Amino acid sequence: MNASIAPRRRLLAPLLAALAMFGPFSIDTIFPAFPAIGADLHASPFAMQQTISVYMVAYALMSLLHGPFSDALGRRRVILAGVLVFAFASLGCAFSNSIGELLAFRALQGMSAGAGLIVGRAIIRDCFDGVEAQKLMSTVSMIFGIAPAIAPIVGGWVVAFARWPMIFALLAAFATALWLACLALLPETHQRERRVPLSLRELATTYRLIGRDRAFVPLVLAGSLNFNALWVYISSAPAFVLDLLKLDAQHFAWLFVPAISGMMTGAFLSGRLAGRLSPATTVRLGYAIMLGASTLNLLCAWWLPQPRVPWSVIPIGLHAIGIGMNFPTLTLLLLDRFPHHRGAASSVQAFISLVISATIAGVLAPVLSANPVRLALGALLATLLGFAGWHVYRSLTRRERAAA
Repeated sequence: MNASIAPRRRLLAPLLAALAMFGPFSIDTIFPAFPAIGADLHASPFAMQQTISVYMVAYALMSLLHGPFSDALGRRRVILAGVLVFAFASLGCAFSNSIGELLAFRALQGMSAGAGLIVGRAIIRDCFDGVEAQKLMSTVSMIFGIAPAIAPIVGGWVVAFARWPMIFALLAAFATALWLACLALLPETHQRERRVPLSLRELATTYRLIGRDRAFVPLVLAGSLNFNALWVYISSAPAFVLDLLKLDAQHFAWLFVPAISGMMTGAFLSGRLAGRLSPATTVRLGYAIMLGASTLNLLCAWWLPQPRVPWSVIPIGLHAIGIGMNFPTLTLLLLDRFPHHRGAASSVQAFISLVISATIAGVLAPVLSANPVRLALGALLATLLGFAGWHVYRSLTRRERAAA
């Protein structure tokens, strides 16, 4: 552990978790406001769906730079800049008068939101090793999980008592408060002597190094596809909650509370199992839970003539336990492959995951969300592909050990 930040360790977990909340909070909070925003800005349901995909594409593209910037300039400086830009972009969304303006500021939100999540992962690995790193990553995941659980609930009550721009005003206020907290409390964990030059040549060299690692992409896909099995439902939340479950804008909690509670439970279990089970055993257990829950989810979707609570959301919550259990371990395994370029590795991980998420939100969700069986099949397929990625990674690493 980096001794220079040891006195701040108790503050690090909630601070990094709050930084990671930007992404899910700025996505999920506006779901209940989709009808109101569409009516005010004369936007079709398809155009409203693009407020998610535009955000995700911008997030993905900029994620390739957040990590390398932090490797070269320091973690603290990049995070402070990202939080400040996010606050400005949120105010721009609040004052948008057309769907074009809203999409532009949503893109700016996406460009800045990844700084906290991506650089935060590198900060954890800067400071802690082994079991301690897994425990802190699990703690951050647990706290972070609160955001997507409460975000649509907050959004639903805001649109019940105020107009939709208030949602973005609250996001701007949250970002401003967090910027002040980071200014006062966030330590610099990447010291000058460990930084790498910031240049296009150096950046290209780093990404070539990562791209040539045969085990990297399967490991990224394992973690990314796990989450995207749940993202199938999150990105389809307006249709799933309002149209399929026949609930109103104040009842998005029926989807998000089971899903996020499951992720938090899985993250808690991951922390408790750290040092007791090997990383590979923990991941296998997580996949057993996910595959069983995915199968149960498909059977419920097929059996029920009309989706209804709680039966249609219980399997989603169970699935999320496996996701939360696996994510800290898979992320640390990935970062450990590039100890001198953790920021860049975290960036590539985020980029691949976000490209998949943006594709699901902009292309697949409008198709899958029309039918509960399609949604369940989409989640099951993502889980199976993630499981395949894990097996490819394990096979490659066994060969590496044998060769060594």
